[in-house]
Amino acid sequence: MALAFIRPFIKRVVIGINLLIIFIYLLGCLSPWIDPTYFTPISFIAILMPYLALIHIFFIIFWIIVKPKYLLLSLIALLLSYQQLQVMFAGNIKEGFSKTKPPNSLRIISWNVQSFNGLSKSKAAKQQVPSDLLLTIQKLNPDVVCLQEFNNAENGNPSANHIALFNDSFPYHFFSKDYRRKNNYQSGCIIFSKYPIIRTERIPFKTAESLIYADIVKANDTIRVFTTHLQSYKFNQDDYEGMEKIKQNEEALAASKGIIQKMLLAFRRRTAQAILVKTHLNKSPYPYLICGDFNDVPNSFTYFHIRQNLQDAFLAKGFGIGRSFISLAPTLRIDYILTNPQFQILQFDMVDEDLSDHIMLVSDVALKQLNN
Repeated sequence: MALAFIRPFIKRVVIGINLLIIFIYLLGCLSPWIDPTYFTPISFIAILMPYLALIHIFFIIFWIIVKPKYLLLSLIALLLSYQQLQVMFAGNIKEGFSKTKPPNSLRIISWNVQSFNGLSKSKAAKQQVPSDLLLTIQKLNPDVVCLQEFNNAENGNPSANHIALFNDSFPYHFFSKDYRRKNNYQSGCIIFSKYPIIRTERIPFKTAESLIYADIVKANDTIRVFTTHLQSYKFNQDDYEGMEKIKQNEEALAASKGIIQKMLLAFRRRTAQAILVKTHLNKSPYPYLICGDFNDVPNSFTYFHIRQNLQDAFLAKGFGIGRSFISLAPTLRIDYILTNPQFQILQFDMVDEDLSDHIMLVSDVALKQLNN
């Protein structure tokens, strides 16, 4: 008698959980069109989308075994979310990245270099980070290098003059100089180029590194290259320790309060920055690309608003989930190389040399008329 009651009850509970997950998931699918300024929870759901998709796959397998007709619940939800699934995972056949650049192509590197702090706690190892970063970049022989969280000090210790370190390989550059720090350090975004730069502009953000661009002349073509580092969560050591407490269920409520507040503020600021970025992209008189650290996932308003009709180099030529930030979670793709439709994306790769908490992105692109 008891079993006859318990089994239907458990089935109803499982169906209820399935329907709740579907509701949250489909709400997350609206993230490209819902401004987080007005409904901030949508940004939290966007971060969880890969995990919610995996839960749906689990439910499909579960219902196949238990009650096949119910698998349609999660299956329909996944089918309705094809646009979100397309940006989560790149399904291109994995091919080796050729170090030899295709003819008439431009090789672009984008990398958040984490202020040259590296991942080692050794002071000697940290001193080697700038030269090790440069060597890693030089091996790929890029034409344009966009770095975020770049710092430089022209006066004082010669080893801190990181622009001078790069200048032999890249004679042209534009540095945003967003922040001044102790010991004459300046930090921000920088664009290095092997080819002449004829125009630059810095579009400042109040609370993050600027959006900058450089008009680069190669042969008879002018290309506008943008880079930026959008609002971060600005987590400090106390926040990371709080995350560990949450994982261990120790003082979870107190630890999560400050973290959530920082995330809410970052969501709102990134929204305004993304809108400003797109405005300036649309003004470009030349074929353009934008790369950098957007600090937001592919399912976010930030990504969809900036990308719109642009091509994502990772989706075009990459494979997998494309994790670019190695801390916090295994699904954080927050660094991008996007090009407008006038480019053809020829190659893409991600290079992890344990020199930053971000992975370096590299892509070969070419203007389509060059290949006609």
